[in-house]
Formats: sequence, structure tokens, C-alpha cells
Amino acid sequence: MPRKISKKTKRRLFTIFLITLTIATLFLINVGKMFFQIMEKRKEEAFLIEELKRLENEEAYLKVEVEKLNDPDYVARYARERYLYSKDGEITIRIP
Repeated sequence: MPRKISKKTKRRLFTIFLITLTIATLFLINVGKMFFQIMEKRKEEAFLIEELKRLENEEAYLKVEVEKLNDPDYVARYARERYLYSKDGEITIRIP
């Protein structure tokens, strides 16, 4: 003989089900938010790694440039080429 479930028991089970469903939904929402935050942080990390590589390359280039600028012959040649300075007795002709 099957037992009949009373209305009070049904109501109690339904309430427990709703509470469990609400908790599970909130949990899944929080897990989803965390997942998207992790994905954003990974994208940001990849971007920052590329930026770091670019800046390290730029730093190496600038260090070489500083070493070159410490050489007086290089500075003289650079000034003549870049700013059209000339030595005494030289004539500067700019060709476009």
C-alpha cells in the first residue's frame, strides 16, 4: 500500500527544493563571474607580457643609442646628418 504524502510534507519538501535551487543558482552565478574574471585576467596577462617584451626591446635599443651618443665621432656625424651642422669649411647640401 502506497503511503499518502500529506500537504504539510509536500509544502516542506517544496520549500527545501526552492531553497536548494536558489543556493545552487547563486553558486553557479558566482562561478560564472569568477570564470569571466579569470579569462579577463589571462587576456590582460598576455597583453602585459607583450608590452614587457616591447619595452625590453626598446630599452635595449636605447642603451645602445646611449653608448653611441657617448662617442664624440658618432655625435658629430649624427648632428651633421640630422640637424645639417657642418664643420668649418664644409658646405652642407641637402638632397630631398
